[in-house]
Amino acid sequence: MTDLVTPTKVAPLEAAQAAALDRDGYLLLRGAVPQAWRESLRAAFDAGVGPPEQWAVARGAGWRHALLDLDPVVQATCRLPPLLGAAARMLDGPFFLSQVEGREPLPGQGHQVLHRDGAGRKVVSALVFLDAYTPDNGATRVVPRPLDQGEPDETLSLTLSGEAGDILVFDADLLHGATLNRSGARRRSLLLSFVPEVHRASDDACRAIRSVRMDTSEVFVP
Repeated sequence: MTDLVTPTKVAPLEAAQAAALDRDGYLLLRGAVPQAWRESLRAAFDAGVGPPEQWAVARGAGWRHALLDLDPVVQATCRLPPLLGAAARMLDGPFFLSQVEGREPLPGQGHQVLHRDGAGRKVVSALVFLDAYTPDNGATRVVPRPLDQGEPDETLSLTLSGEAGDILVFDADLLHGATLNRSGARRRSLLLSFVPEVHRASDDACRAIRSVRMDTSEVFVP
């Protein structure tokens, strides 16, 4: 654990939420972001969209990317109790906020094949939706854990829908992927990840290429 850092204790999830997360590998936290924060988050996203050279490594085509990890409302959002509770439930040990950035599928773009981000590592991902999300504007689809047969199978995926302020938190090894933004409507989100404390050294080693500027020293414990 990071030297001289007093761990932040995380409150557990409600029993029903914990059971759903254990079963499905993901949890959709409806309306988790306070209404009063949402316009500030959208403004932070739009202000963080800049030229390609603001990123150490080029970002993928077909997406609008926002550099916003120093924004105080973004930082507070990453620490909302239900979000931290879900991460603590999955990681079951000390962890830290590794990174947060903004992503938005461009009109006619955004489709991803079903994939896993964990690559065998124990990592938790989350999407904080800043706009309404539907199958028409690039909403995320997931394969719930009980349906996962190992290989990607589109017939088993579930496309999520909801409103600005919802948070999707999931095991990074869960099959998931964005859909095509057919309507062209905005679908801004924050993408963030929580990583076990034992992986801090390797995570710190690639901070620069991930364009992480924020302080990641805070340690959270279940």
